Order: sequence, then structure tokens, then C-alpha cells
Amino acid sequence: MNFPHNADEQRYEAYQDGQQVGALEYEDMGNAALLTHTEISPEHGGQGYGGQLVQGALEDLRQQGKMIVPQCPFVADFIQKHPEYLELVHPNQRGQLSMEERENS
Repeated sequence: MNFPHNADEQRYEAYQDGQQVGALEYEDMGNAALLTHTEISPEHGGQGYGGQLVQGALEDLRQQGKMIVPQCPFVADFIQKHPEYLELVHPNQRGQLSMEERENS
């Protein structure tokens, strides 16, 4: 599985065997990225590509030092299931998404 960042189109793409199977679209807001939509082709749905795509995008955004604003319900759900990415969510958005950061011990 390959997840290239297409900065010109403001999206992360998912490829399997050279075929594009999905994309995660975003809007670049400077120090943050507004994650607006995730889509996996119907014939590739239910195979875990969406989660892998979101994880790859979040890891790349983390490396870039960007915060995220997850408008896409799929991304918000992924972060709720994987709280290790909660630190990337812009603090102003955590409450709106019913996300609370775990206290570090």
C-alpha cells in the first residue's frame, strides 16, 4: 500500500498495485490542516484502506509539525479509536469532537 502526498491537489492518495483506491482531502491552513473528506472506492471498501490512509496522512502531518482539524467524520472516528493521534487535533477542536486529551503520567 502506497500513500503519496499530492500537495498540488491538497490530498493524500491511496494506491494498491498501482491503482488509486482512495484519497483524503484537506485544506492547508498554514500551521494546521483541515481534513475535509476521506473516500475509498466502493470495490475496495471494508479492506482497511481508509484507516491506513488516515494513519499515513496523520503521520506525515505530525512530521511536518502541523495541527489538524478533522471535519471528516471518518478521520474523527479514527482518532477517537487511536488516541495516540489526539495530540495533533487543534485544542479548540477537541471539545467539539468530544475528544479529551489523556493526562500524561
